[in-house]
Amino acid sequence: MARSLSSELDELSTPPSLYDALEDEEVSRLRDQIDLEASRPPRSRTERGSLVDPQEWLDAQGRLSGDLASACLAFGRLDARLSTAGEGMRLRLALQEIADLGWLTGSRIGVERLSLFIALRIGAGDDAALLGHFAWGVRRLTGPGKVVGQGRWAASLASFLGFEGEAVLDLADAMEGTEVLHPITQAAFLFHALKMAGAERDARDIEGGVTAARLAGEKLGRGALFLPLALGSGTALRGQGTVLARLAAFLRGAEQASLSALMMIERMTDWEERVREALKDCSGRTPGELVQVFARWPMVSAPMAEEHVGASRAAVQRNLDLMTARGVIREITGQGRYRIWTAAL
Repeated sequence: MARSLSSELDELSTPPSLYDALEDEEVSRLRDQIDLEASRPPRSRTERGSLVDPQEWLDAQGRLSGDLASACLAFGRLDARLSTAGEGMRLRLALQEIADLGWLTGSRIGVERLSLFIALRIGAGDDAALLGHFAWGVRRLTGPGKVVGQGRWAASLASFLGFEGEAVLDLADAMEGTEVLHPITQAAFLFHALKMAGAERDARDIEGGVTAARLAGEKLGRGALFLPLALGSGTALRGQGTVLARLAAFLRGAEQASLSALMMIERMTDWEERVREALKDCSGRTPGELVQVFARWPMVSAPMAEEHVGASRAAVQRNLDLMTARGVIREITGQGRYRIWTAAL
């Protein structure tokens, strides 16, 4: 039987990420975080600077209302498509988003390597910690956790990010009062505030990108769990200079990333229709199960297909050969047990 998305992502803590806390410490850790937040005097807006002043972002939002409307329209279209696309497409988009975010931040892990690591724990090599970090991002973009929880900002952010300390408290201080902003503007604010809060701690942009994407998604989306920001270009996260310049880049990039995600969905929809036609004479459940595996994962190995479909290796290999012969998948390696196939889009 094919495995559920939730069961796959529940296992992504091997190897563990530095950003995931142990479950049995969660309650006491968050209680300590709330106590620390309450005892810590807030810093003034002037001390933190204009880049983390919500009023500056609200003013910029008003000047960029057209760009904001365009970003909302593109994300609305994506959200509508994902409401009927199924969990496999959400995972595929999350894998691509994290891979593109990694390239943007200088951690170049391809989507094919990331998908194989998550599915089979292979290919880590010297990059085990980095791949665990990327797996953290995929889990946060597709899992049930939310940026805005039941508690105050510090507790919610510490729970989502999986770490605590001054960086989280600085970010929590900055986020107070941002509820007046549109969710996409608030996400942009959070991304840049997190970069500044963690600048002295060698924090990576991936936490900021993931948290911002999920914040906007949970406030605006129904079918979409996150707002794409890095997918396709990363323009949204490259903004520098004034608040106006940073927000303008974020809005343009969010629109571009949402449109790129829509193109991915269109290509996969066309592919699935082609596959159904090509395999209409095939009997049994294995061909249909394999189609779902390829719709979900960018790269598929025979052991991976066997695990997710639940059929014998012989049955899986026979159907992989058939799908290759009919031109709906293609093999991208020829290395024995590590042979890899991908959908022929």
